[in-house]
Amino acid sequence: MTGVSDLQVVLVLVTTSTEKEAADIASALVEREEAACVNIVPMVRSVYRWKGSVCRETEQLLMVKTTQALLEDVKKTVRELHTYELPELIALNVDDGDRNALNWIGSVVKGGRENF
Repeated sequence: MTGVSDLQVVLVLVTTSTEKEAADIASALVEREEAACVNIVPMVRSVYRWKGSVCRETEQLLMVKTTQALLEDVKKTVRELHTYELPELIALNVDDGDRNALNWIGSVVKGGRENF
């Protein structure tokens, strides 16, 4: 199993317009072994500037747990399935966390060995 010191876990934030789109993207990421887990947080309020206007929308927030090595695969899948002209893809490095949880993420994605 990959150790935490060898593994760079990444949390990717993605918003979608519908619950179905969120579920479709989450399922694809996990089924393709590009993410260990995707949480879907329903009904977040987003206020943003787009093409000169301030927009206020209700969106779904995906919290994608993956590794740095798979980040480009995650981006590709999100862009393939997303309906937005410019999907939000924000990756945050996970600097610390429960060692077992971080090891689990590395063990269940592509290139890992599931030992849980």
